Amino acid sequence: MTKRLVIVPTYNEAENIEKLVRNIFAQQRRFDILVVDDSSPDGTAALVASLQEEFDGRLYLLRREGKSGLGTAYIAGFKWALARPYTFIFEMDADFSHAPNDLIRLYNACVKDGADLSIGSRYKTGVNVVNWPMGRVLLSYIASKYVRFVTGMEICDTTAGFICYRREILEQINLDKIKFVGYAFQIEMKFKSHLLGFKIEEVPVIFVDRTRGVSKMSTGIISEAVFGVLKMKFKSLFSNYEI
Repeated sequence: MTKRLVIVPTYNEAENIEKLVRNIFAQQRRFDILVVDDSSPDGTAALVASLQEEFDGRLYLLRREGKSGLGTAYIAGFKWALARPYTFIFEMDADFSHAPNDLIRLYNACVKDGADLSIGSRYKTGVNVVNWPMGRVLLSYIASKYVRFVTGMEICDTTAGFICYRREILEQINLDKIKFVGYAFQIEMKFKSHLLGFKIEEVPVIFVDRTRGVSKMSTGIISEAVFGVLKMKFKSLFSNYEI
């Protein structure tokens, strides 16, 4: 077991998951992988299970009943990681929108630059997004600006999901009190890390939209992010806001 764990939530990612696993294990530094699968009907979990013998002690699988949302998948993964001696815990999508080569850059931002939380940022140096429709680029970019304005966080990509956490952050946040389950989960985790005073650093990355499989984005997820942020910020103004 290494001290670095990559958590990959999946739902119908059979077209991507084996290639992603092999790419992560091909990196110069060793990473373990935990796939958190929400009962994918396309056999994603079975495919991961078939790879576990080849990657014994490096590839782990957490099966969940039903499709319960991105946030709860990561929280389940965080709890699994905290029950084991991992020091650095990563979030990563299964669809290759996040490049496996950038895992080391996120890790170095913590180890060499002293960050507690490093973010693979699409907007740190402009707009580094490939293959998204212009409307979606604008929506994502404006959403990050909106969240930054409301919360006061000095983060360019507030909705990013490519992240490296030091263990200490996840130990201090009450994971059972995380309210959001969609992409707003990413905002809430960053906001609580910010309130706790952890050092946050953004690492510019190029985000490439998936070429295989189907996006999980929906209007409900967007609504949660827009209106939930206001509610979250308002509650944080009171002393009984639980982190």
